[in-house]
Amino acid sequence: MDKPFSAACERNRDPILDILREVFRDRRRVLEIGSGTGQHAVHFAAALPHLSWQASERAQSIAGLNYWLDDAALPNTPQPLVLDVGAEPWPVCGTFDAAFTANTLHIMSWAEVVTLFARLPAVLDADALFMVYGPFNIDGEFTSQSNAAFDASLRQRDPLMGIRDLAEVDALARAQGMQLIAHHAMPANNRCVVWRLG
Repeated sequence: MDKPFSAACERNRDPILDILREVFRDRRRVLEIGSGTGQHAVHFAAALPHLSWQASERAQSIAGLNYWLDDAALPNTPQPLVLDVGAEPWPVCGTFDAAFTANTLHIMSWAEVVTLFARLPAVLDADALFMVYGPFNIDGEFTSQSNAAFDASLRQRDPLMGIRDLAEVDALARAQGMQLIAHHAMPANNRCVVWRLG
């Protein structure tokens, strides 16, 4: 197979990294959920060598992810985990003081988003941080015409997909003992949202 490539990852990686440098400055072990091509994993791990960046993906995407990890050969990117958010059980790999996911909540079904938040505490340390990057609706409204069009295209592909409302996602987080601590507006009508466990 060819090495996978995402133009979106190239565009958004540096704005995300600016937030990660601050939010994860005192973190040590990060679980990335839904690492996709692996472009984010190698870019962030190279720029943040104090972190062990644990990538993860569904089984069918691991080979492409490994192209990026193997080519970069960074000392702080362990072998990726096979992790399907909706599958039971999640892999046992210790706990993490941070978790990160980018552009996944709108691809997952709502049931999978619920499962993600329900299972996160079991793999996170007390006082861990969880950062989510992607588009969100605010108070039930799209934040831009482009996001409305993107949502329509997602739902045409799969009616279970769609941009999630920040308040509804925050309710899932609060039900698991997470507190919203930061909310950053990002380019292209995206956001970085950060919760703290405990």
